[in-house]
Amino acid sequence: MSVTQVEVVLSGGPVDLSSAHRSVPESALGQILKIRHGAGYEHFVHEGEYQTVNGAEVAVFRWTGRTKIAE
Repeated sequence: MSVTQVEVVLSGGPVDLSSAHRSVPESALGQILKIRHGAGYEHFVHEGEYQTVNGAEVAVFRWTGRTKIAE
């Protein structure tokens, strides 16, 4: 069984967070996307917004905050 991947773009968050090509499983659209960055995680959510990038529709995940990694 294959999992459908959705292309995403991140909006907000740290300037130095890589804007590399990203995709997530379609099931992640309703969840918090946590991306490890430095000594913590950057949190992003998708609230139904899409935009066209290079002719393809991508889901926009907006930054909501950061948590530190527990030591």
